[in-house]
Amino acid sequence: MSDALHVVCPHCEKINRVTAARLGETPRCGHCHQALFTGHPLELSTSSFRRQVGHSDVPVVVDFWAPWCGPCQMMAPQYDAAAAELEPSVRLAKVNTDVETAIATEFQIRSIPTLALFRGGREVARQSGALSKTDIVRWVRQHAA
Repeated sequence: MSDALHVVCPHCEKINRVTAARLGETPRCGHCHQALFTGHPLELSTSSFRRQVGHSDVPVVVDFWAPWCGPCQMMAPQYDAAAAELEPSVRLAKVNTDVETAIATEFQIRSIPTLALFRGGREVARQSGALSKTDIVRWVRQHAA
């Protein structure tokens, strides 16, 4: 199983091994039996952020946002639509910077919304400002490849 990828379940956070060829076949968690990809961004806490970003072989894009932020609210449906298009090759997630202040501080989030792409537990790209679905998909594909 040399082409196996580690994928963290969005429901129970167990790590699953899925072959790259089976990613597009709606894989399910071996523990809780729910879908490994939902087509919607995940809301992450500090612990789930560490688990998703640190243990997944699938790139993770995180939208750092806050409920009071107008541009964040405008981008939210665009980001949701991008998740439906990009999964399962990329996991999309959200971190509320008002709630998860330690993560926002750790990654020096100075403006929101900010998208950060993580691969192998490391940040590899960042984009600040609200984007359309088309721009989100283009940016992710450019940096996730």
